[in-house]
Amino acid sequence: MENTGLKQLIVANSSNSVSSSGFCGSLDYKVGALYFGVETLISKCKTWFSEVSSPKGSGSLQIELDDLIHIWIFGLEFANEFLPELCAGYLARNFMWAMTSKVFGDVPYNLLLSCLDHPYLTVDSEMHLSEALLVWLNANSKQLENFSRTGENCRGIFRHVRIGLLPLWFAAGKRSSCYFSKVFEESIDLIYRLVDAPPITSMNVLEHADLHHLKIRLTEYSKKVNLAGCPQITLATLLLSVLPLSYSMDPTLRKSIKQILISLERRERDQSPIPQGLLPMLSFEAVQEIDISKCPRLHLEAAITCISKSFPSLRTLKAAYLLNFKTTALHQLVHKCPLLREVDLTMDISPLIPAQVSVVSSSLAITSPLSNKSLSVGDDPADVMSLKKSGLSLPNITKLTLEGRSDICDLDLQYISKFCSSLHELNIQGCISVTDVGISNLLRKCMKLHSIVVCDTSFGVNSVLSLCSGVTNHGGFPVAHFGRKHKSLAFSLQKLHMGGCKGVDETSFRELLSQTQTLTSLCLRDTHLNDEILHCFSGFSLEMLDVSNTMVSGAALAQIVHGNPGLKHLRARGCRNMLQQETNTSEGEFSSSYTCKELYLELGKKCKLEEVALGWGFSCFSVEALQPAIKSLRSITVGLGGSLGEDVLQQLSATCPMLESLILHFQVVSDTVVTNMMTSLRNLRVLALCYCFGDISMLSFNFSTPNLRKLRLERVTPWMTNNDLIILTQTCANLVELSLLGCKLLGSDSQQIISHGWPGLTSIHLEECGKVTENGISSLLDCTALEDLLLHHNGPGIQKNFIFYAASKLPMLRKLSLDLCDAREGDFDIPDCDDKCLVSTVKIARCKPRRCNFSLPAHRRPVHEETLVLIRNSKNLYRTVVKERL
Repeated sequence: MENTGLKQLIVANSSNSVSSSGFCGSLDYKVGALYFGVETLISKCKTWFSEVSSPKGSGSLQIELDDLIHIWIFGLEFANEFLPELCAGYLARNFMWAMTSKVFGDVPYNLLLSCLDHPYLTVDSEMHLSEALLVWLNANSKQLENFSRTGENCRGIFRHVRIGLLPLWFAAGKRSSCYFSKVFEESIDLIYRLVDAPPITSMNVLEHADLHHLKIRLTEYSKKVNLAGCPQITLATLLLSVLPLSYSMDPTLRKSIKQILISLERRERDQSPIPQGLLPMLSFEAVQEIDISKCPRLHLEAAITCISKSFPSLRTLKAAYLLNFKTTALHQLVHKCPLLREVDLTMDISPLIPAQVSVVSSSLAITSPLSNKSLSVGDDPADVMSLKKSGLSLPNITKLTLEGRSDICDLDLQYISKFCSSLHELNIQGCISVTDVGISNLLRKCMKLHSIVVCDTSFGVNSVLSLCSGVTNHGGFPVAHFGRKHKSLAFSLQKLHMGGCKGVDETSFRELLSQTQTLTSLCLRDTHLNDEILHCFSGFSLEMLDVSNTMVSGAALAQIVHGNPGLKHLRARGCRNMLQQETNTSEGEFSSSYTCKELYLELGKKCKLEEVALGWGFSCFSVEALQPAIKSLRSITVGLGGSLGEDVLQQLSATCPMLESLILHFQVVSDTVVTNMMTSLRNLRVLALCYCFGDISMLSFNFSTPNLRKLRLERVTPWMTNNDLIILTQTCANLVELSLLGCKLLGSDSQQIISHGWPGLTSIHLEECGKVTENGISSLLDCTALEDLLLHHNGPGIQKNFIFYAASKLPMLRKLSLDLCDAREGDFDIPDCDDKCLVSTVKIARCKPRRCNFSLPAHRRPVHEETLVLIRNSKNLYRTVVKERL
């Protein structure tokens, strides 16, 4: 029997190929080999595992994490030194994959330590490494206790995390961790020390320390580099990370880096070209994606030079919310990174959308001292022909996101259309400085577009004409042909978002919708859409439709749903005609064989919805008809005109158990309803109760909801006190966004309650909340990662220099909204523009006192008069006064 078994083992191991899925069998071979003393089998197994675990091995071979753990344990038990080493190296190189495994918590402590010490440890960011370690420690809490008893410090694994490179919001959020608060306090302290240091001397903060811990973790296996949300990142950090190790160890070489940084900063200021070959930068050819969003202290022009040399295979660059990313840098970027395909330069969308505000006055407050002219095609440093003659490859950007960039103008679009003609996806939502003509010219030249997002722009008749005209090329010049729908750009579109574009007349609108037959995503919110226009749409592939705040009826929508059974996202809030079966239009009367009730029946029969946002006509009967379609619903918003009733809301957790977002406006709620939501919807991440009726108390919030991230309570908790707020910080412990309106019993101590209970908040909105700011603002700013802060009518104690103070204390702050009623001295100072600051929008509301006819003579209530809006982009600071309360 033994000989027969041995023969089978030898035959099995003599196979030319061994699949990774057969590791357990391979493990048996090894056991048999040791038992029978067959060294050849061990050699073959070693060769097999070395090949499978090698980064150059076959990509189809993937070792499962639990198998890897068993191999490592086997190697220790049978004294095979090569096995633990190979396992640690494999885990280190594939750490991002391993941390998502369900059995990651089963990784032995010593294997994890070996992985963390391995030079090839590869992660997208220090945040990912920290998250993985927290997951492991949570899964091994008993082992953590055992280590403490024996005197060992299991928490020491955090010494492997480069805490100076953590995102500020992440470190702030983990500051309340019961076990590791000290680690993250140290991280925040180090981040602030780096932020406060001048960019060119940021390495001197730890002058006598090992700068290795300030180096971005890069290996030859790195594919992504995620630095988003790190205000401490500078050109010095980037350079230090792509230079040989000796530069971080040798004091003399450190000084040479400092001199180079001074030179680079001076050249950037003078806008002179940066010479090549300044330093021996390493090349990381596997890196394909870099995210430097919200890194305001990074000198971008110089950084682009560094990125182009050290990451030659870069495909995706995300640089969102950077005021210092000028339009000229885009030109430099696309030419220095020839393999680049996707660029994201998103900014916050300006509240001054022309169609939404009434401007009283507007002026240019500050002009940037640096020249930042737009990219005029007439004086391009290199046109298309010269690039071809020089042998340089043309830029091949396929996806460009410029959302919210008010500094983009028609000349920039002209440049984009000339040098980025291969665009497939374009997002210029909220680019309020471009014109209809500028957009139309771009559309005529970028004929490969299949995704266009132009919401809240001047997109109008000319742009529609460009989309709907058939185009052929004659000698490189586009020529329009009408009536050739199959050749038009509109015909090939898969995504069209034009919400808020009211410059499209009915004739153009109808022609556009008649040609967009292959759309999967269509946004028409806040337009002149009516049933006649919507009836022209003949597409059958829609997955997302947004018709919010339009004149469409339920009958017209029912017809669309009937022809688009793949619909997953439907938004139709604010549609007052939803209750009507027919809608009169200027062209006549739209008639449908469907009724409003049949809209919900059609949805229930044909669709599997993931998101709905409805108002008028949405009732308990609608939900009953929708039940087959909303079993997998993840987001529901009920607006004005909708009425679900308490019974439906109580059953919501059973009807839609997967809900992650629940937003209710003007609904009847009770403690029973809210308690049921909080206890049963375990995946709930967003909860908003706005202007709801009924009686709810603190009993509704006495249950732990660890997954809840965003909470809005507007006019529903007037009874809330500081003590109630303490309870809320305990039951909703992981909030990142908080909005309270009308909590008139809150006192100034609530600031400390909020900052201590939710140190990781990125957004705080407090309005008409008692005396929160009556004694000024101090501890509220201990929420160090704040990006959005709104304070209205909370007590007249805010200091005059608060805007400057907040911007200096909160390095991630982008949006600030105040009210003069809360100003201690009746006004606020407006600070100058700072390139190292992220603040792009400041809103200051002004009220006028008006006597209440039914109150005591001395009682006055504030009535809005106007809003001063300060908008800063990469070029200028604009000062605008509008009538609206934004």
